[in-house]
Amino acid sequence: MLHYLTVPVTAFQQNCSLVWCDQTMEAAVIDPGGDLDRLLAEVQQRGLQLKAIWLTHAHIDHAGGTGELAQQLHLPVIGPHEGDQYWIDGLPQQSTMFGFPPALPFTPTRWLHDGDTVTIGKETLNVRHCPGHTPGHVVFHAPQIERCFVGDVLFAGSIGRTDFPGGNHQQLIASITQRLWPMGDATVFIPGHGPESTFGRERRSNPYVGNT
Repeated sequence: MLHYLTVPVTAFQQNCSLVWCDQTMEAAVIDPGGDLDRLLAEVQQRGLQLKAIWLTHAHIDHAGGTGELAQQLHLPVIGPHEGDQYWIDGLPQQSTMFGFPPALPFTPTRWLHDGDTVTIGKETLNVRHCPGHTPGHVVFHAPQIERCFVGDVLFAGSIGRTDFPGGNHQQLIASITQRLWPMGDATVFIPGHGPESTFGRERRSNPYVGNT
């Protein structure tokens, strides 16, 4: 079975998630924005073997710790989509701008595309490309536990910002309504910030995408 633990990291309280297969205890970390000592302590406490870094997108609060963690533990970096290459290139500038520790550069081991899958242990998650917040944003859907790790596409009561370079409001709404909603009303999503919610609840009551 797939398990996960959400650990808010950095001053932005970004929801970094550890996901693991309970048969193999192999784990991936989604969006290690920072506070790596804290994340690694959780890995050790649970007896996990960290095997990969999965990125939803390359904003500093989601990807700032990626280069250091990949280098330290020789981990592959999986994702996001190539559309976020310029955000990866700009991580050093982002870290200076937002007062983060210097971000080490990295090159994704594998870019992700709509319809791809990622595997950890004996568990497989589906990848959907959901541009709008950033051009290369992806989400990780685990239908076996009715969960989706959506980064900054959707929040409880809100949606991702589209005023950054490469943001596109229409694209974001299309990503939510055409790619997330078909996963089912009962699916619980883990956003990049704030509390979990369900797609059904947001479809009914979210002021930005309600009644879609």
